[in-house]
Amino acid sequence: MRGFLASSIGVATAAVLALPLALATPALAETAPATPAGSTQSLPLVPLGPSATRAPGVPGMSASPARPETQGLTAREVKTFSLVGVVWDDAATELHGRVQVRTRSTRTATWSDWQDIETHNGEHAADPDAAERGSRPIRGATAPLWVGESDAVEVRVQAESGAPATRAPSRLPTGMRIELVDPGAEPPAAGSDGKNTDGDGKGEVAVPAMTMETAESSAANVPHASLGANEITALDKADSTADAIFASDGELTAAAAPYIGPRPRIVTRKGWGANEGLRESGFVYTSTVKAAFVHHSASGNNYACKDAPAVLRSLYRYHVISNGWRDFGYNFAVDKCGTVYEGRAGGVSKAVLGAHTMGFNTNSMGVAVLGTFTSTAPSAAVVDSVARLTAWKLGLFGRDPRAKTTLTSGGGNRYPKGKKVSMNVISGHRDGFATQCPGAKLYGKLGAARTASAKLQGRP
Repeated sequence: MRGFLASSIGVATAAVLALPLALATPALAETAPATPAGSTQSLPLVPLGPSATRAPGVPGMSASPARPETQGLTAREVKTFSLVGVVWDDAATELHGRVQVRTRSTRTATWSDWQDIETHNGEHAADPDAAERGSRPIRGATAPLWVGESDAVEVRVQAESGAPATRAPSRLPTGMRIELVDPGAEPPAAGSDGKNTDGDGKGEVAVPAMTMETAESSAANVPHASLGANEITALDKADSTADAIFASDGELTAAAAPYIGPRPRIVTRKGWGANEGLRESGFVYTSTVKAAFVHHSASGNNYACKDAPAVLRSLYRYHVISNGWRDFGYNFAVDKCGTVYEGRAGGVSKAVLGAHTMGFNTNSMGVAVLGTFTSTAPSAAVVDSVARLTAWKLGLFGRDPRAKTTLTSGGGNRYPKGKKVSMNVISGHRDGFATQCPGAKLYGKLGAARTASAKLQGRP
């Protein structure tokens, strides 16, 4: 893995500490920095006994007798949560079986039908020998499922008939737990709109109160936006090129990089309420960005666009607390209405190492569209935002969205470690790993996204 770590006392924090000196006497907010709320309940699954005497149609009362080896939890009330997933001890162990949950809505007080959770999720992860895997225990995990605000849950995990035994005599992974994630309330709308302007016209700049971790994350996006910005504003093509040259300290030139697309509006981590105290400190970078991998989060489509920040806070907490990753896995996220969000911390214009496409995280970026697109088509706004985001970010590194590129596999179930693989510059997750991600309906739109992205870059 070709990357390097910028620690919290290194590059990013140096920028934070230097900012008050560069900005004329910043006026700090009087309120103390707020710590984002949110919580994770982690409940161990237990063997479920014979079900022949249990009544149908009632939570916890399945009527199917003699079912395969099953673990789960009978229906019970719990603290409020909005996202669920199942984890287990060993990330290298696959779950061969079916995972289903049903939940009770706090709004309607009614139980949902049984919902399936995608079990094959290990391909959304760090490369096998990445530093991220050595920093904390990495767990096996299903995909997360957004269920909306709920206060009761039932879960069952049934082993697949003929599944290999993970340990005698069980065919299910050890240490299975259900993770119930509460994203916490929406953070107060404090901070700037991303424009670098004086707060009072007298040379003073209002800097919102932030924790050191939040300031570190926010500083990674300077000068694209001011410290503490909730969003990075959109720019036209000409200004995007000038901004890229300025941000690169002159390493880029207009002549060398004429094909940078217009920068889309991007909601920052602070804007969607990331608790920066959850992630590991510092950032890990690779040398360049040669490709963009498009994913779906497989977390379901049952969310309103206004709830997308809560979905992101839940996914982030699931990635870090439940899966054991160092940070949110994807570099960017796009909701079903087309809003673009900053993902993994380290700077939206930089080559930040993610944990999204096992084997091909180095020198790539991961874009997750929030939702499940196996049988549901993405909106035109989603495809347009993927095109706009890639036109800008790939353009910063001189990449043609319609071209091919060569990446070296870090190891996975499709390509062995060290194999050089030719891929589309804009690829789907399934191009690098044997998976259904990003869903057939989204994958089918990638050709249109490549064409639109190249056009936005101004390529002939």
